[in-house]
Amino acid sequence: MSQTGQPGPTPIGGQPGPGQAIWQPVPGYPTGQPMHGRPPTGQPVGAATGRQPPEQLNVGPAGPGPVGGAPLTSNGPQPTEPFGRHTLGRQLVIRVTALVAVAALLITTATALATRQLLMSQLDRQLDAVTARVRDPNAWPIGGPDTGLLRPGQPIGTLAVLYSTDGTPVAGGMLTELGASGQRGRAAVTELPDPAVDQLGGVPTDGTKSSIALRGLGHYRVVGYQVVLATGTDFGTLVVGVPLHEVEQTMLQLLGLAALLSLLVIAGTIFASRSVVVRTLRPLNRVAATAQQVSQLKLDRGEVALAVRVPPADANPASEVGRVGQAINHMLNNVEEALAARQASETKVRQFVADASHELRNPLAAIRGYAELTRRDREQLPTEAAYAMSRVESEAERMSHLVEDMLLLARLDAGPDLDLQPSDLSEIVINAVSDARAAGPDHAWQLSLPQHPVIAYGDPHRLQQVMVNLLANARTHTPPGTQVHTQVSVNGTDAVVTVTDNGPGIPPEVSNRVFERFARGDASRMRTPDSRAGGSTGLGLAIVAAVVAAHHGSVAVSSQPGRTQFIVRLPLARVMQAPQAGVGPDLRPRP
Repeated sequence: MSQTGQPGPTPIGGQPGPGQAIWQPVPGYPTGQPMHGRPPTGQPVGAATGRQPPEQLNVGPAGPGPVGGAPLTSNGPQPTEPFGRHTLGRQLVIRVTALVAVAALLITTATALATRQLLMSQLDRQLDAVTARVRDPNAWPIGGPDTGLLRPGQPIGTLAVLYSTDGTPVAGGMLTELGASGQRGRAAVTELPDPAVDQLGGVPTDGTKSSIALRGLGHYRVVGYQVVLATGTDFGTLVVGVPLHEVEQTMLQLLGLAALLSLLVIAGTIFASRSVVVRTLRPLNRVAATAQQVSQLKLDRGEVALAVRVPPADANPASEVGRVGQAINHMLNNVEEALAARQASETKVRQFVADASHELRNPLAAIRGYAELTRRDREQLPTEAAYAMSRVESEAERMSHLVEDMLLLARLDAGPDLDLQPSDLSEIVINAVSDARAAGPDHAWQLSLPQHPVIAYGDPHRLQQVMVNLLANARTHTPPGTQVHTQVSVNGTDAVVTVTDNGPGIPPEVSNRVFERFARGDASRMRTPDSRAGGSTGLGLAIVAAVVAAHHGSVAVSSQPGRTQFIVRLPLARVMQAPQAGVGPDLRPRP
């Protein structure tokens, strides 16, 4: 085991400095004295790496409650917002709102088109009346007070242009409210801009009404007719128009009002649909909550009580949600019956294994005793008989180990009876590595420890067995000369122990089941003659996994040719802090 010159851990029972961690001592260990198996101060075993300051280790034991005062979080599905992303409530609200918006758009469009059609019909009738007054033969040429544009009933903005046969404007004008004298309140006829006159010259003369945008005047509704000029012999073209300004203003006001009302209806639909959807989906949410609660139950082993059911009000087959709730209740009943049958079968098998293991202990002890009794006269036996008796003794010993391991696993399955207490994991690892070095002197053993003791919350005897099994696994399944490195460290709220060797490794098809019972990796990891003689039962790593799980920890393995590493994580014990220098250890009980 490698030695380094790093300073050793502070002995328990001394006076700590300010902010220094105070560890609860291991029961039976004399305060202030070096631990058994731990090198004296200044001579720690192994190359210690990653020194952890004491204040970083202020955590508590794992268990049903919070670890180190930290809140306990669940890994199960968390409740979702009623209108969160991808939720049914949100989809329903969006779709209902979209339908209302489309309906409002269609109604607004239809109303606008109908209103425009009605207004245009009224405007066309007004244009017919204006044209009838303007087409009076006595109205031309324009210029007197009795002209057609100045007759009563003509709307402001009415225009009329008379073209000769060759298309030359003869007369024309537009009725305005402001006369040439600059006085308001009197109607007068003003001249039209030349661009507008030129545009009106292209209006059809078949009496068809059309809309046109006149430059400088805006939109107009116009109609053209052939008329007889004042000479009585020549024909000309008369174009009459009325402005579309009032129609456009009315349509703009109507569209603005419709848009405002549509927005109000859509906003009201959103709030109303949210309320309706929330009330409607409450039964479905209760069914989903029941399903989530069941999904968080541990159903893989042990006795499981499925007392959760969908309420009868939500399991009424008259509704779709009720049929879902009824189906979930039927499924839970079937699952509960299946789990009960499985538990009964497992209990019988477990009891059989425990009873068989217990009953086999005495016969095996007797066989070993008789085999050992023959050692005194074994020189007098024939060579073959002596060899057979040695093999009987060896296999009986191996069978005894197997029976003990099976009995231990049966007890752990039935419910671990652990003596949980703050345990010095560093001392446990030191003792286990020392024993492993004595049992396997042909291996190179290395140990790395932090400066301060790592106090885990667990059963020291069971944790000792975990380390013994891990080191025995590395010793019996690797060839002589293999380096086995054991390291103790702290990671957050966990004490971490790693056992790494540079042996041949574990094949991938075996590494995922190494913690199963009677699992073996002999295909790649060598078995020494000692292991073939009875050093391995195939239950060592299964016991490691069961004990670590009983401590609310975890164990994992990663392997490749030339490097195999087992990682054990255990909950740390709570560390009390000294408030000031000169204050002794605070050994208050853990809350």
